[in-house]
Amino acid sequence: MKLSTLLQQSRRCLSFEVFPPKTSTAFASIQKATFAIAQQKPSFISVTYGAGGGTSAYTLEMAREIQNRFQVPALAHLTCVSSRRETVLQRIREIQAAGLENVMALRGDLTPELEASDRSQWNYHHAVELVREIRSLAPELCIGGACYPEVHPESPNQREDIAHLKEKVEAGCQFLTTQMFFDNNLFYNFLYKIREAGILVPVLPGIMPITKATQVARAIRLSGSFMPQRFKSLVDCFGENPAAMEQAGIAYATDQIIDLFANGIHHVHVYSMNNPAVAAKIQENLSHILEG
Repeated sequence: MKLSTLLQQSRRCLSFEVFPPKTSTAFASIQKATFAIAQQKPSFISVTYGAGGGTSAYTLEMAREIQNRFQVPALAHLTCVSSRRETVLQRIREIQAAGLENVMALRGDLTPELEASDRSQWNYHHAVELVREIRSLAPELCIGGACYPEVHPESPNQREDIAHLKEKVEAGCQFLTTQMFFDNNLFYNFLYKIREAGILVPVLPGIMPITKATQVARAIRLSGSFMPQRFKSLVDCFGENPAAMEQAGIAYATDQIIDLFANGIHHVHVYSMNNPAVAAKIQENLSHILEG
């Protein structure tokens, strides 16, 4: 099913995100975890794509298995940073051949090596260029894109960030998924601003359950996320007790999701970090809410 169709439904639902292994030796264990998440029957599962396309083959294989074996719609990520156009075209053809209908078009992270490289030879510099490429070559695919409630780290201000986001939607993005955030008011404010700017496609809030104290620094480094004092207090209190931290982190994420549902958001995307136990617990916490 195309996610543009699924996201028109008014029932409350969750989707999860998984990442493929970096090496073949880790494939079996990550596949097992992914299948366990798929057995939860989320509305869809998003499969990420390694920096520079390093896990592209695994991304496609996992997405295809999720869709064919479990009848769960799969969203295959595709990044373009540092990739040659020929490589991107090949990936698009492979997505089509696998029978996938949904693709997440991303620029991709700039590693230190890429930061220092000569970008003048790159075929793509921004995600909007990849969106246009996919729309031109595979108009039947449903294209998603990323957005940043707290401003993209490379944007000088939110006004310019939203202007670029509108360009991406006008180029063919049919839905957006936010970077993780830990204060729902940031999302509500962002949603108001982009609607005022004329961006009317569905926007999925992205929630990251922080179940280990060590994840906090990484979350800040990756997204620049604002950490509310309430969340900081949680980490200070439970961070040194792994079991308590996991329980508290799941409870915090669950509370965020409940608040989003209560305020009219119907679909929430969970960055489940290949952890089926976390995905299952969140679904259990919301079992009756998701029935509504």
